[in-house]
Amino acid sequence: MQLLGRQFVAGETLTEAIQNSEKFGICSYDLLGEAALTTADAEHYLERYRSALFQLGELKTQSGKNVLKHSISIKLSALHPRFEYAQRKRVQLELIPKLIELAQLAQRFDIHMTIDAEEASRLELMLDCFEAVFIHPSLKKWNGLGLAVQAYQKRALPVLQWLQHLAQRQAKIIPLRLVKGAYWDTEIKLAQTQGLRGYPVFARKQATDVSYLACAHYLLKNSQAFLPQFGTHNALTIASIQQLATDDHQCYEFQRLYGMGESLYAADQSMPCRVYVPVGLQNELMPYLVRRMLENGANTSFVHRAADPDVDVDTLLADPFEHIKRFNFSSHPAILLPEKIYAERQNSNGINFDSPSELNSIHAQLRDATKISYLAAPLINTQYQRSAAREIFNPADQRKIIGEAFDTPSSIIPKVIEDAANAQIRWSQTSVDTRANMLEAAANLFEKNQHTLMYLCIHEAGRCLHDAQAEVREAIDFCRYYAQQARRHYNSNRDFEGVVGEQNRGVWQGRGVFICISPWNFPIAIFTGQIVAALVAGNSVIAKPASSTPLCGMQIIKYLHEAGVPKDMLQFLPGSSEQLGKLLITDTRISGVAFTGSIAAAQQINRRLAIRDAPIASIIAETGGQNVMIADSSALPEQLVKDAIRSAFNSAGQRCSALRVLLLAEEIADDTLELIKGSMQQLTLGDPTDEATDIGPLINKQACDTLQRHIEYLRSIQAPIFQLPLPENTSHGAFFPPTLCELDNLQQLPGEVFGPVLHVIRYRHKNLDQLIESINLTGYGLTLGIHSRIQSTIDHICHRVKVGNIYIIRDMIGATVGAQPFGGCGLSGTGPKAGGLHYLSRFANEVTVSENTAAIGGNASLLMLDEQQN
Repeated sequence: MQLLGRQFVAGETLTEAIQNSEKFGICSYDLLGEAALTTADAEHYLERYRSALFQLGELKTQSGKNVLKHSISIKLSALHPRFEYAQRKRVQLELIPKLIELAQLAQRFDIHMTIDAEEASRLELMLDCFEAVFIHPSLKKWNGLGLAVQAYQKRALPVLQWLQHLAQRQAKIIPLRLVKGAYWDTEIKLAQTQGLRGYPVFARKQATDVSYLACAHYLLKNSQAFLPQFGTHNALTIASIQQLATDDHQCYEFQRLYGMGESLYAADQSMPCRVYVPVGLQNELMPYLVRRMLENGANTSFVHRAADPDVDVDTLLADPFEHIKRFNFSSHPAILLPEKIYAERQNSNGINFDSPSELNSIHAQLRDATKISYLAAPLINTQYQRSAAREIFNPADQRKIIGEAFDTPSSIIPKVIEDAANAQIRWSQTSVDTRANMLEAAANLFEKNQHTLMYLCIHEAGRCLHDAQAEVREAIDFCRYYAQQARRHYNSNRDFEGVVGEQNRGVWQGRGVFICISPWNFPIAIFTGQIVAALVAGNSVIAKPASSTPLCGMQIIKYLHEAGVPKDMLQFLPGSSEQLGKLLITDTRISGVAFTGSIAAAQQINRRLAIRDAPIASIIAETGGQNVMIADSSALPEQLVKDAIRSAFNSAGQRCSALRVLLLAEEIADDTLELIKGSMQQLTLGDPTDEATDIGPLINKQACDTLQRHIEYLRSIQAPIFQLPLPENTSHGAFFPPTLCELDNLQQLPGEVFGPVLHVIRYRHKNLDQLIESINLTGYGLTLGIHSRIQSTIDHICHRVKVGNIYIIRDMIGATVGAQPFGGCGLSGTGPKAGGLHYLSRFANEVTVSENTAAIGGNASLLMLDEQQN
């Protein structure tokens, strides 16, 4: 770390950095640090920027007229803990005044101040902030406010055009730092994760090079609006810019990173070059240093290739335009569009919530969804007398009725099961392709009508906007994944190895009638996943939604019927789980149950199935978990806190995978707890339809009461508690405040706490094995998180802990279908994992067919062997 730090970072303080970089001439100083997580972080960075401006201003005053025009770079995400488009109202209110203050200070000392580029998702917000400061009356005569633009973004040239018009309107000049961009791989991953239509960045390095030159040409042509500053370590790029700058008197400069490109620029001292100088403490260096190493080590890096003796000069200086032209301007074949990243199925399409146009569109569609009348009623193949309707209330505002539900009369259950049993015989003879096609048709209907499903998920289940969309996407992915798996494994016979004169093959058949009982916390994704898996495996299905969320279930069933699933093959029974569940499960014609819910309910189902005088039924149960995250002293604090906050409080903690207990190494516990508390204070509780809301309601007031009893228990054992206040706009809903408390050990936690409550326990590394044993002794085994940068520690934990899903240096929620099969062991479930290779097998019977081919005349392949073969 120290060696790398000396190579790429000029000093721990600005004074030290100025001394170490003095020999390079003009510099732009960058105060390192991760994005702010708390208000205290943001104030700390603001004070650092203020102090740096005063120090540079004082240096300028002392040096007189011949002073070098140093500049400073600032990062907007360091000045606001929620610098993201969803929080734009807060950002505009809280951040812009700070930026104006810094700009006024920079103007006072005539120091250029550049706003650094960040992720593509923050571009719109960054431009809004830049414009607000740029047009401020107090700065109308100052040409020192600059901006960094990344050429790898497809919007780079349009951004320059927008900035040029802004500069013209204000009759000012913008110092514009043009860079290629440092987080290309992250942008690719985020676009794939979010299911975007395309990538915000170019998918070939050479396309970025061409974009850079196009942007450079635009900047040089519009010198009345820009002071071009070209950040590059590429000799071809430098030569190209020198050729583009045809006017000998044209004003522009090059920029390079401290520790990189020194010999390149030393070759021609006439080139004006500013050095970008990072300044930071030891604990702030890691992300910056890792990025520099990755850049220098990348196969496409000019710095890397220039040092490689096997790369000739012609290759090094090849025209990037000719390269992309040779490939017909196509993307790199290894970087498929987000919807095509899976070889045999389409990835679900997502919504870019950082795009104003897409966000406005989904809000308009959600408003349209309010005009529909929603009801849930039995969808069965027999006549029945409807019960009295019960009203379904919005958990975020229980004054609002969003629909009605008609529960299933107990008297019709035997007929429903009879119809399902009769239908299954016909369904099992349907080809796998036919059943898989229906699942894919349903996925397309879900995608087409995602606004309706999102509306119900938000207003009936209380899910926030982003989470509702993620849940619809998961349901779509379940349909397509299980269709793909069924075609691959069940569509043909599987031949087994054996002796000569014998043919052995395996075939799959549906088990019979499956009961699918789903939870309220995933009323679309889990409900869909259970049903479509059972259907495509050849079973008829009786679907029982959670009594709190029947409207979501009804809509899913309608789309499945519309996709071609016969109504007698898939029947829908809303109502009480206790009443209907007992009647359904104890019937001897039931061949299997897929259940997600509490361990107590799963055990009761298991007992009821076991005491029947009937064939042994299949049970697939996914229950809760006492989920733990272990963070040792090597964990990066900012990453750890972000992941812990999301894992514990997303969906108001109402996920079976949610983080319940954070185990912190003693060495980092105090600082980490302060960061967590500060980050919790940045969370927004309220209306789940608002994209700015982080935490919505619990499912009902009873859930709030249960959590309140737990808090009273914690107080009774004198556990330290930190709890956010509830805002006024939550008074009519089932809201519970995010809560943090400290415990001495896991044994103080009586069971799973299903809500936004995070328990913290401190530990010593020497007791790690004892800690793992205590985790295993809880009996639960669903998810576990590890935050450590020591591989031996990670391996040690992975080999000893008994859980279904382990997440390393990331959050613990949001398993991706097909990529992260989800399910636990012990008290957390039976397996196999949902969204995994083996899930469908539990819904089917495997039949082995063995045929004695020798008995009908011999083995033809053996008798006709070619004797000439060696």
